[in-house]
Amino acid sequence: MFDIMGMMGKVKEAQAKIKDTQAKLVHLTATGESGAGMVKVSVNGDRKVVSIEFDDSLLSPKDKEMLSDLIVAATNIAMTAIEAKIKAEMKAATEGMMPNIPGMDLGGMFG
Repeated sequence: MFDIMGMMGKVKEAQAKIKDTQAKLVHLTATGESGAGMVKVSVNGDRKVVSIEFDDSLLSPKDKEMLSDLIVAATNIAMTAIEAKIKAEMKAATEGMMPNIPGMDLGGMFG
């Protein structure tokens, strides 16, 4: 017999764990590099850029467009990396919490 009360308890427990994990995500960081490490962009779990570092040789006015391209590339790499970390943290926080119900895909619920 399907235990709806037990499942509701699990849902509440999962919600509390998710909320706790989300509060901790701001402390996650990921860094993306481009231009063989000449540009580094770090982002946090809130998906906000927290720092940009670049090689002084890129400060030449003639390299302005290249610097912009490298910053965009490094930012995109960092954003992809932080998304993977966020998904891993959320998966770890909810692992084993919800029953495996056929036809009910909860995989995208936390990403």
